[in-house]
Amino acid sequence: MSELFKYTASEWSAIQLSLYVALICAVITLPLAIAVGWFLARKRFFGKSVVEGILHLPLVLPPITTGYLLLLVFGNRGVIGKFFYETFGIQIAFSFYAAVIAAIFVSFPLVTRSIRLSIELVDQKLEEAARTLGASNLRVFFTITLPLALPGVISGFILSFARSLGEFGATISFAGNIEGKTQTLPLAIFSEMQVPGQEASTMRLVVVSVILSLLAMIAAEFLNRRVIKSKTA
Repeated sequence: MSELFKYTASEWSAIQLSLYVALICAVITLPLAIAVGWFLARKRFFGKSVVEGILHLPLVLPPITTGYLLLLVFGNRGVIGKFFYETFGIQIAFSFYAAVIAAIFVSFPLVTRSIRLSIELVDQKLEEAARTLGASNLRVFFTITLPLALPGVISGFILSFARSLGEFGATISFAGNIEGKTQTLPLAIFSEMQVPGQEASTMRLVVVSVILSLLAMIAAEFLNRRVIKSKTA
């Protein structure tokens, strides 16, 4: 039983790296998802269904496929990866950057969907009333739309964080499984499972994974209730 609390340096490294990647992913994804979510909720244009389908592809594609496509684009021979490698000497694939990018691409559709649905529930008559009183579109968004859609925004942020913690397929194919560099918590669990006699280490990492995911979900529910209560008070 005591072995469940004896974490090695490599295990702590995987845990810390996962938290770091998940936090960066959530911070980067949120403003992008808010912008795209608002655009999809409020705009009508030709080909909207196609755009939505493309944005939601990572939800239905096998994660390993998403990782391979990212490798084609951001690898040293890819369109974007080649530019960064030849111009700045930065290798994106099989690096920490790759782990973050993989997490962003996989979690982005979930966050966008959550925020879009919340914005769609905001009464547009309130926005129109503010405009008739002279408020600019930007002011309407920040003073009416965004505050009323806040529960969905909070859920999206937590969802992005939690989804990033559990990302495996795209990460292992695009970022690799390099200890101390790209080996996140799911990859560490996978690695330990392949080694005979590492049941205790695997269980330690699994316990941490469950606890972190559960805490993220509890935090999302708590914050949503606080926001809803403040609006009805």
